[in-house]
This record gives sequence, structure tokens and C-alpha cells, in this order.
Amino acid sequence: MEYRQLSEMEIEQLEKRGCISESWEQVLVAPEFNAGSIRNVCFEGEVRIGSGVKMSNVGIIRTTDGATYGDDVLVSVKNEGGDGNVVLYSGLTSQMASLMIQNSEDKEIFGKLREMITAYVEAKRPLSTTIGNNVTISDCRELTNVMIGDECELCGCSRLIDCTLTPAPDATIFIGDDVICENVIAQPGATIVDGARLYDTFVGEACHVGRGFTSENSLFFANSHMDNGESCAALCGPFAVSHHKASLLIGGELSFYNAGSSTNFSNHAYKMGPIHYGTMERGAKTASGAHILWPAQIGAFSMAMGKIQTHPDTSLLPFSYVIGEGRKTNVVPGRNLCTVGTYRDVMKWPKRDKRPQSSRKSLVSFDWLSPYVIERVKAGLRCLEEMQEEQGYDAAEYEGKGFTITASALRHGIEYYNLALRMYGNAGSAASWTDLLGLLAPTDAVDQIKEDILSGDIATIEMLEGRFQDIFDSYQQWKGYSDNEGEMSEAYNEWLNAIRKDAEREYDLGDVSEEQITEFLESVK
Repeated sequence: MEYRQLSEMEIEQLEKRGCISESWEQVLVAPEFNAGSIRNVCFEGEVRIGSGVKMSNVGIIRTTDGATYGDDVLVSVKNEGGDGNVVLYSGLTSQMASLMIQNSEDKEIFGKLREMITAYVEAKRPLSTTIGNNVTISDCRELTNVMIGDECELCGCSRLIDCTLTPAPDATIFIGDDVICENVIAQPGATIVDGARLYDTFVGEACHVGRGFTSENSLFFANSHMDNGESCAALCGPFAVSHHKASLLIGGELSFYNAGSSTNFSNHAYKMGPIHYGTMERGAKTASGAHILWPAQIGAFSMAMGKIQTHPDTSLLPFSYVIGEGRKTNVVPGRNLCTVGTYRDVMKWPKRDKRPQSSRKSLVSFDWLSPYVIERVKAGLRCLEEMQEEQGYDAAEYEGKGFTITASALRHGIEYYNLALRMYGNAGSAASWTDLLGLLAPTDAVDQIKEDILSGDIATIEMLEGRFQDIFDSYQQWKGYSDNEGEMSEAYNEWLNAIRKDAEREYDLGDVSEEQITEFLESVK
């Protein structure tokens, strides 16, 4: 945009309306500038005023030396006491964050990733605080070193320092009452409201943070929703949800996750500092009052309950109940496969993606019986069978990595995992799979990306994201197909019947109306 200097008449008009400046020559305006729309403003240093913006009752807007706008800031997630493993920038995606974390100890790969990000940031970084077209700012106290994209709305926020808000034409950003943000990046569709306090935090596409939620060194991606509680060094998303005041998400990786009330993760053993961390694999959740002492690995689509302090690794036992009881952790393998909760979860996530099609940068695979999960189901089945062989077919209990399984639970677990395999048709590629925080990818494909980064074949953020897109687009081809349609259909119907029975058990408790149970049973198909 071309700017011009103020005319003497405009300066006189501004001064009559309570405006002052040490040097009116440094105040440049758009050709269509209307001096009659501004009152009681103090202009300092170089100022450029464009068109389209509505501002009222704003305390201070400024740029200081060393402004970062939240870009190129190194944060430490999962390991709170670490040296930093993710670099914030406006185009950050869940798969990029996951790649950085997985390779944070590889100085060469991480160094090249950081070089790409720095180049990306430098090409886009504004020279001073910038407010885009059709932005509305009202009753805000302080805006220091901010880049605010077109159409954003800021209403009643207390303080934004070194922040970048990058909306899309069909997905704006709203910052509300009493919000404080320092070193924060917000992406299209983000809302930060109701006294939220965010420091060194990334708020991704269509994410919500509000009701006094406090966050430090945390990342939220793709439809995550955070209210009331707090997070520290948390890697959340897609679809990570926490609603309750007493919930603390700390030092963990969570995706497709729901936190029960008073959920608490502990990353401090009171010895070497807050360095411990763990993973709730995709679809895992915590019951009310759950307390997990990191390190721990909780398998996909599992439910964690009680105080879990034995540092279990159930990553090869998906769909399990993981129950802390005293100094023991009991696992009921596969039980969560045939519950109403799991059925409702896997059906709701695709419908709850609020991101417009044009603004979906984080790539999310919604497939639940995916090759990634089936790989773990197969491993879990082998694990259970080996326990029987090694610890005896007549054992009352079986010991795993930080957990115990009763004989009855083990036998039922084998049945559940066989059902999952039959539903999948026992198909799938022979490749190993990984989950890049929402993007399911063959491990070989990710290894090739790392090789190409080292060789220089991938040299920019755009090239890297293009490769992620190729993996996403090739998913159906790589996952493999089954010709056992008859077996798959039979197993699927068996699964649906188990879901219906689970719903009827809940109905028998007396809190579900006949109308509700009838409606649900008719929807199960």
C-alpha cells in the first residue's frame, strides 16, 4: 500500500480531536485517510495508518527492539526441563511439530529444520507491529510487537506481546476479555477468550482456549478445546479436549484425547527435575480423578483410571482399560474395543472438524482401525499369547511392563484382538507405521523424508509440507485392501452387536431414557 504524509489541515483536525505527536512527519496514512475518525491518540515514532480497521479505547500499540512476533521461538514440550524441541512459527503443523520432536536429539536434522523455519519466518516477518484490513480492536490495554491478520477481532484483551494472528478468509481469529498472550501464535479459526493466560504457546486451526485456562510451553492443534485447567510442556492435538478446573496436562503427548475431571499428570520424581514425559496414543482418554506418573505409554483408544504409578508401557495393547489400584496397575486388554464410548468417539471426530477445507494445514487421518492401530493389535495378540506360553496357561495373573493382567482378562483380550483383526480383514501393508500427531505414515516414508532433508533434496518448509501432503494423499493406497469382505462384514456386525449390548447395560442403570436408548440403537450401523 502507498502512504502519504498528513496535510496541515489534517494535522490541525487531529490536534483539535485530542491527538498529539512529537513528529507529525513520521505519521504516514493511506490516500483515503479520514482524520475525523480518530481522537485522543498519542503517536510516537514511525506510524503507518491504512484503511479498514476499527479501533476504540486501546491503551497502547507499539513495537520494541528485538520484536519476534512469537515467530522463531524455541519451546520445550513433553520434556519440560529439556533444551527445546519445537520452533514456533505461523505455519506450524502437527506433523511438523511431531517431526521436530522425534528428531530433536539429532543435531544435524534438527539444525536443518530450524534453518528452514528461520528462512520461512524471515521472509514473512513484518518490520513493525502490523494490523490488517477490516480488523476490529476495542477495549484492549496493550498490543506490543503483534502481527494481526485481516478480519481478526480483539475485544477486551489485556495484553498481547510478541504474538502473530494469521486468519484465513473463511476462518477468522477472536481474542476476548481479559486475555493475556505472550509469545503466542494463533491460526485460522482460533478463539482465545475469558481470561485465558498463554505463554510460549501455539493455538492451531479451529482451537479454543478459554475460561481462565493457563498454558505454558504448550502446543494445541486442529480442533483442540481447552477450558478451566492448565497445561505445561503439553503436546496436544488433534481433537485434544480438557474442560475441568482441576485438570493438569503436563509433559505429555495427547491426540484425539479427552481429559476426565481432575486428571493430573506428574512429570517430577523429585530427583532430577521435571524431565519425565509420556504418551497417550491416539484416542486414549482419562477417567475422572486419573493420575499418571510419567514416564508411561498408554496404548491407542485406551481408558486410564485411578492413580497409575508403575510407569506402564501398554503401547502394544490398544483398546485397553488401564487401572491404577494401589501400587499395582491392572490392564484389561482390548476391552475398550466394544464400548459405546469408543464407538461414539470414532464416529464424532470427522463430524466435529470445524476447519474450513481451505484452511486445513495440519493433516488428520480419521481412520480408527488403521494399519497403525492394527499393527499394534497384532503385536498385542502376540504379547498375550507369549505371556501364556512363558508364564503358564494356568497362571492366575500375568506380568507385563509395569502392569498385571488377570487370566480371564487375558483370554478375553485375545478374543477382542482377533475380532479387530477380522474386522480389518487381516489385511494391511507389511510396512511399519507411525503417527505424526494425526498424520498416519509408513515409517519408511518418514525415514525417506529425513534422508532428503540431510541431502538437501528437501530445503524449504513448503517442500517438506508438500511431502507430508503426498503421504496423506497416498494413505488409502498404502494401507492395503482385503478380499475377505464376508469375514469383515460378519465381524463388523459382531462388533455392532457388542456396542448395542454395552449401551443396553448403561440403560439398565436407569439414567438413560427409553427414547435415548432407542435413538442410539437405531443409529448403530
